[in-house]
Amino acid sequence: MTTLEEQKAWLRERATSDGIKFFLAMFVDMHGKPCAKLVPASSLEMLLSTGAGFAGFAVGDMGQSPADPDLMAVPDPASYMRLPWKRDVAVLHCDPHVDGEPWPYAPRVILRNLLEEAREQHGWVFKTGVEAEYSLLRRDEQGRIRVADELDTSSKPCYEAKGLSRMFDHLTRVSEYLNELGWGNYANDHEDARGQFEQNFEYDEALVTADRTIFFRYMIHMLAHEAGMTATFMGKPFSDLTGNGLHTHMSLWSTNDQPLFEGDDDPHGLGLSEVGRQFLAGQLDHGLAMSSLVCPTVNSYKRIGVGAPTSGATWAPGYVSYGGNNRTVMLRVPEGGQIENRGVCGSANPYLSTTAILAAGMDGIVRDLDPGAPVEADLFALDDRAIDAMGIKRFPGTLAHAVSLLAGDDVLRAAFGKVKDGDYIDYYARVKSAEFFEYHSAVGQWEIDKYLTLF
Repeated sequence: MTTLEEQKAWLRERATSDGIKFFLAMFVDMHGKPCAKLVPASSLEMLLSTGAGFAGFAVGDMGQSPADPDLMAVPDPASYMRLPWKRDVAVLHCDPHVDGEPWPYAPRVILRNLLEEAREQHGWVFKTGVEAEYSLLRRDEQGRIRVADELDTSSKPCYEAKGLSRMFDHLTRVSEYLNELGWGNYANDHEDARGQFEQNFEYDEALVTADRTIFFRYMIHMLAHEAGMTATFMGKPFSDLTGNGLHTHMSLWSTNDQPLFEGDDDPHGLGLSEVGRQFLAGQLDHGLAMSSLVCPTVNSYKRIGVGAPTSGATWAPGYVSYGGNNRTVMLRVPEGGQIENRGVCGSANPYLSTTAILAAGMDGIVRDLDPGAPVEADLFALDDRAIDAMGIKRFPGTLAHAVSLLAGDDVLRAAFGKVKDGDYIDYYARVKSAEFFEYHSAVGQWEIDKYLTLF
């Protein structure tokens, strides 16, 4: 493992070789919104020594008031990412600091802390890969959103070659950029909703994947804007179309790079080791409590669905459950040595959702939990009575319900750490509760249509 000074030296050399003129010193707030300052290359040494200063209260939900000291975004040299569409600019992902100390409200700091705990206390390295689904849209003259490709009207558009080909220029540009970045793009497809796409890149250590997810979203937004489109990763942009997920694949490794989830002794034949089964069981045990972290918006719960799926409806899980190659469960085991959490919403902050998943899984290992037998049934086809008989828990129906389940989970409380006014979990719950009630207090068109002259 290289030292910080060695990483800085590598960055200086790489940036000079790449002809970088500007750096985007970037970090995200609680909601995953990327924030940045544009720093000229001539000021790289100042950026590396002190960071870029921000008025933290203006950033978003970062635990600061107007009276607090500046939030300093200190770059991680190893996170260097050159913009493929603007090659004299590079992103440096940053860990926000205040008064010289990592700021405990910062999502990247929270994930980094837990990853370091896993490595130092247990010798574990957590690796992840994501499927970041998104929709390409345009706005009409009234400002309403519609699918960008007017010919994308099929009732079952998933994997459709024509819909894929009409977006060839956008998709191949993204693919080339992913490979230029060294991420290893291995597939690009039209997803289940009209106007919905997915572009896959290889897995890596969890912090690297979270950084890449933020950059990927930023890149898709910018390229869509250049092409006169709007991109969205929100969970459910249309009520009648499939929502966007951030399916998260995971595996645990030793510090000498040995896979810990692979095993030939799986009693259920899924190819998971005992450690893998325990990690999976931890996610099941904390599945309800961590729901507001993997599905963090009001809109997320309009993606989560129960009932028979049809193309253009939903594939998102409605139950805390696991199985083999079964897409109706929350946790799928597509192959030995790997677990996929299908419950993560496209709007999730990848630093916070990954922290929740890792904390839950680690607790499963520490407590030697058993996930029981996998679910083989099509859960979407079963009624409530059958689901109850199987002892399977349902996802909460709203963000308010999800937040209420978070406060009582001591494992997640410990994993997300302390902040200046208590525990981060309580701060998160306050912000998300306020978000729900802001939504709940707004009168929508559905209510007008339903109630205006009903009585």
